[in-house]
Formats: sequence, structure tokens, C-alpha cells
Amino acid sequence: MFTGIVTDVGRVRAVRDTNRDRRFEIETRFDLATVDIGASISHAGCCLTVVEKADGWFAVEVSGETLSLTTLSDWEEGRPVNLERAARVGDELGGHIVSGHVDGVGEVISIESEGGSHRVQVRVPRPLHRFIAPKGSITIEGVSLTVNEVEDDVFGVNLIPHTWDVTTLGTLKVGSRVNLEIDMLARYLARWRETA
Repeated sequence: MFTGIVTDVGRVRAVRDTNRDRRFEIETRFDLATVDIGASISHAGCCLTVVEKADGWFAVEVSGETLSLTTLSDWEEGRPVNLERAARVGDELGGHIVSGHVDGVGEVISIESEGGSHRVQVRVPRPLHRFIAPKGSITIEGVSLTVNEVEDDVFGVNLIPHTWDVTTLGTLKVGSRVNLEIDMLARYLARWRETA
């Protein structure tokens, strides 16, 4: 489990296909002495398992299923990646409860400056749009955000300067594909309503 509060922006240092999956090596400022092999780390909102580590970097392996349902299939060497280590009992819950299971890939359709902030609109694949509500929570590229407005399959968020500067969201452009995770509570409420 995660909170959607990015604690490092890593960088893809190597990508290669193996006889099993695709392997990514990620440069990080995390103290890797405190990261175990098998640890879960959120990568742009996608929970991945550390399979190897060395000084300043660690490796993860990604299945074809994950590549087909996330933006990870687009990753190349040099790409910056939002990283968050798994939450521990007793940690501050600064964002919202995030599973690290990407629900779909959205597309940025507009970015406008608003004071020091940026208002970003994202088109959501159907039927995922029905889980997104104004003032609800959403995770974009692993970052916990509050939904400002929703109109059909488009929602908007406001990115304060801090978020714009310390995450990869500051590199978004119109047309960017982004990993989305809906609010876990919305998912269960919608499922309950369908089956009640």
C-alpha cells in the first residue's frame, strides 16, 4: 500500500527484454541499504518488486500484462519516474490509500497556468470515468491528487507549484499518457451498488 506522496524522482538507467519479462534498472536517491530484495516500490503509480540492487540503483521485472495496461511500455533510458516506497504502519497518511494497481491510462488534453499553479484536464478510458467524482481522490503517475471537476469522461486537477516542481507531472504535455488509479473506496462502493 502507498499514499501517493512521491518521495523520489528516479530515472530509468537501462531497459532490456529477458526470456521472462522486461527488466528496468532505476537510479534512485533512496538509501538502498534499507530496501530489501522483494520490497514493493510504486513506479509512476505501478507497484513493482525489487529483484536486484546495487549502489544507487535497483532492478524490477515487468510482465506483459503490466506493460499492456500501463505506460511502462513507453519507458526508455533516461525517463524520469515518480517513486514511493511502501507505507509502513504508523507512517503519516499524507495523500490517500493507494494500492499501486493502475486502473487505466488517461490522456492529458489541456494544461493551463493559473496563478502559480497548473490546471490539468485528463480524458479517462470508459467505463473508468464513472468512478471519478468531484472532490474525490485520484492518482496520476503515482501522485495523490484531488479531483476538481468531472464532465463525462474528462476530469480536472490543480497542481500546486510544489507538486509541479518535485514530481514528473511538471513534464506533462498535451497528449501525454498517464497511469491512473481511482479511489479504492469509489471502486468498492460502485461494486456494492452493482451487486446490492
